[in-house]
Amino acid sequence: MKKRVAVIGAGPSGLAVLRAFETARRAGVDVPEVVCFEKQSNWGGLWNYTWRTGLDEFGEPVHGSMYRYLWSNGPKECLEFADYSFKEHFGRVIPSYPPRAVLHHYIAGRVEKSGVRAYIRFLTPVRNVVWSQETQTFSVTVKDLQKDEHYTEQFDDVVVANGHFSVPNIPSFPGVEGFLGRVMHAHDFRAADEFTGKSVLLVGSSYSAEDIGTQCHKYGAASVTFSYRTKPMGFDWPETFEEKPLVARFIGKTAHFIDGTSKDVDAVVFCTGYQHSFPFLPDDLRLKTNNRLYPLGLYKGIVWEPNPHLFYIGMQDQYYTFNMFDAQAWFARDVILGRIALPDDATRDADIKEWRAREETLTNPFEAIDYQTDYVRDLVSATDYPEFDVDKVAELFKEWEHHKVEGILTYRNKSYPSVFTGDMAPAHHTPWMDALDDSLEAFLSVQKSAE
Repeated sequence: MKKRVAVIGAGPSGLAVLRAFETARRAGVDVPEVVCFEKQSNWGGLWNYTWRTGLDEFGEPVHGSMYRYLWSNGPKECLEFADYSFKEHFGRVIPSYPPRAVLHHYIAGRVEKSGVRAYIRFLTPVRNVVWSQETQTFSVTVKDLQKDEHYTEQFDDVVVANGHFSVPNIPSFPGVEGFLGRVMHAHDFRAADEFTGKSVLLVGSSYSAEDIGTQCHKYGAASVTFSYRTKPMGFDWPETFEEKPLVARFIGKTAHFIDGTSKDVDAVVFCTGYQHSFPFLPDDLRLKTNNRLYPLGLYKGIVWEPNPHLFYIGMQDQYYTFNMFDAQAWFARDVILGRIALPDDATRDADIKEWRAREETLTNPFEAIDYQTDYVRDLVSATDYPEFDVDKVAELFKEWEHHKVEGILTYRNKSYPSVFTGDMAPAHHTPWMDALDDSLEAFLSVQKSAE
């Protein structure tokens, strides 16, 4: 009987798995039957924009955290697929910082070309996964949302690729229940122009706070205040920005901070991160971790240590994204195909601990970039995924970090060369702060007329 593999999620991680198996099949390899379960109506994962927050039309938790005017906050050259360049997809070289719709178009283009849509059952969330020691198979129970029916199928291997930036981590502060304004988590943030003329407080000091804060400024917020737990981000912010230590309490519309200062604000956005959430998995299969570069329990960051028939893709904190998911997907595929023989339990455990111990020594973003570069290199070297110069990608990441320090509102105007084609990206026709239309048509058609 042909082996069966279940893939949970059709975002960039799950699509990488489908692409990996399809690439092997087209090369003449006898691959398993692959079935991908996706709770949304289209592929793309977080890159699908929805106006909905809370629950969707089926009463399911909304997966998407994307907001209307989101642009890439890192150079596209750092996430380019090794086997499908931006130039190949768009037919020309495009600027380094595309908006969400352009990146979604690129992600979809590769898998559309691969012909893997037939592998995916849309509007089908996974409800339960059970491992049978006796049969050495998984029973996967799902719900067909359109038919309002549950059913169960058997699989030899399961790949979990549902992401970990969807279930918000929401703290509480004294008095927040009585705050006389808008309170939300970044997961529910949709439109920066909602805050035009308003004072916004963002609780958090990482990428979400940084980007939502600059978006609000771009669309006319009166002021932006960041509240940090450990240390300020320290960028050269415009004069309408300020960074405060952690909120102590709220009284009315006033936020009081632990240093004794206060600020009147109209809205509070919790940019406080996300939880790894796998409600469909029992405890013996469920990854339990915070957002780490190397979560414990995963050999090579992929293979579930207690049961090597279970795989996780994209569960790390991330500098690398799409191409790292590819490297992980190719590795998982080759384990399933028997091309990669897993070492014994003790060796796998030692390897995990070695990577984690090195992570513990990291002291700055540049060391973290080098660490994840080594990780991606390690995976790529084990499979037939197209080799690429990860050191060049690391150099681009470091250049990006410097550009952010030089100008937090201008770094998206910079250009970078493709690691794969060598082409230098053109400058976008409109500086990012002035580019208020984030549509694919505006980004591409206006750019084309300017060439």
